[in-house]
Amino acid sequence: MSAPRGRRQEPSRATVQLARQVAAAVLRAVEVDDAYANLLLPREIERAGLSWEDAAFATELTYGALRRRGTYDAIIEVASGRAAGSIDGGVLDALRLGAHQLLGMRVAAHAAVNESVELARRASGRGAAGFANAVLRRIAADDIDAWHERIAQTARSDDEAISRRASHPVWIVRALRRSLAAAGRAGELDALLEADNASPAVTMAALPGLADPLEPRTRLSPVGFRAPSGDPEATVRESGGARRVQDEGSQLVALALSRLRPVRAGERWLDLCAGPGGKTALLAAEAQRGGALLEANEVVPARAGLVRRALEALREPVEVHELDGRDLAASRPGVFDRILVDAPCTGLGALRRRPEARWRKTPSDVPELVELQTELLSGAIDALAPGGVAAYVTCSPHLSETTGVVREILERRGDEIELLDASEALRAVSLDDPELGERTDGLPVAQLWPHRQRTDAMFLALVRRVR
Repeated sequence: MSAPRGRRQEPSRATVQLARQVAAAVLRAVEVDDAYANLLLPREIERAGLSWEDAAFATELTYGALRRRGTYDAIIEVASGRAAGSIDGGVLDALRLGAHQLLGMRVAAHAAVNESVELARRASGRGAAGFANAVLRRIAADDIDAWHERIAQTARSDDEAISRRASHPVWIVRALRRSLAAAGRAGELDALLEADNASPAVTMAALPGLADPLEPRTRLSPVGFRAPSGDPEATVRESGGARRVQDEGSQLVALALSRLRPVRAGERWLDLCAGPGGKTALLAAEAQRGGALLEANEVVPARAGLVRRALEALREPVEVHELDGRDLAASRPGVFDRILVDAPCTGLGALRRRPEARWRKTPSDVPELVELQTELLSGAIDALAPGGVAAYVTCSPHLSETTGVVREILERRGDEIELLDASEALRAVSLDDPELGERTDGLPVAQLWPHRQRTDAMFLALVRRVR
């Protein structure tokens, strides 16, 4: 599986090094400060005053180096004879950026080497510059396919060879393989890993009743469209937030709940884990159009602020609580007709858009998340009125976070609930995909896939309270 060749040429010489400096600064902040690249990069681009062309170059550099970090680190280790962890962090970032330009983009080798060496010098002095120059010239001597063969030869297992080639930690490779097998797609691992490493198309949503989708439309969501060329935030601003950036998978799982059955005036809805607010805004538009009342909740104050901003386009105000979702659910027994539980998760379904998540999460994170997910879903069931439906959603295909949570809830509370067919609900709102969200692990739940639907790997279960 070869790394995709870059789509963008190097921009003008006058500002290209500034774009590289922006990319290096973001990589350092991701590593040192646990920054989120999707939040920090736009701010750094604006602060640097980059043109659209230079901003596109900085974006490809940043995300490409983050996505392919595992592969590039393995290559750097072979080329340098040193463990990546023993190299100064700023110098290592410069090497990663240089490797991506040499092996994943159409940047002239002399420019990729010279400018990356300058980044290393700025980070750690002349000695680092000489070291970086030697390493990058060795990397430039071979293409990506030759390097894939070389780093595979030093792998300790087949899974580690896949991990190095596909730039996913071994534990994620194994988790994705199990998830695909549970969906009857055991032979699609390479396709999924490759999709995780591709730059995703930017999709947008038009809030129903407030804006219409623009052309070209997306393939699946009835409210979705492709972002116009250039800065999608311009479209958001021009619409007053009624058109917004949102993955098509996120649109579909929200609509599966809001359009599961006709809305009765006076229904009460709850978004239990609302931050940062994209699904909340879509649900709020759907609720207000049908005469329902939506409340939102987000425990983290900063994210609650993002939810409030996401709701500014709505005609009617939406109350946003700042409580632990478990506490809120416990305080409102039997109240709500529809609840979205978009639970905190590993985020393994959004590695295309948040590539740093693969290096930030570890297997030890999963049990604590699963406990929280189970408690949130159980609390949501308590807060449902009889006949009410909770949509349990994760942006992860990890079986422990998906069918594992659903099975645990069925074991604990199976006499109070029933599972509705989530795949059928997705197909009912989708424009075109007869295979949308096939059942997983023998349950009537739904799993979306980046390599099949070209969405994030969203999971959906619909739980109806029967008594």
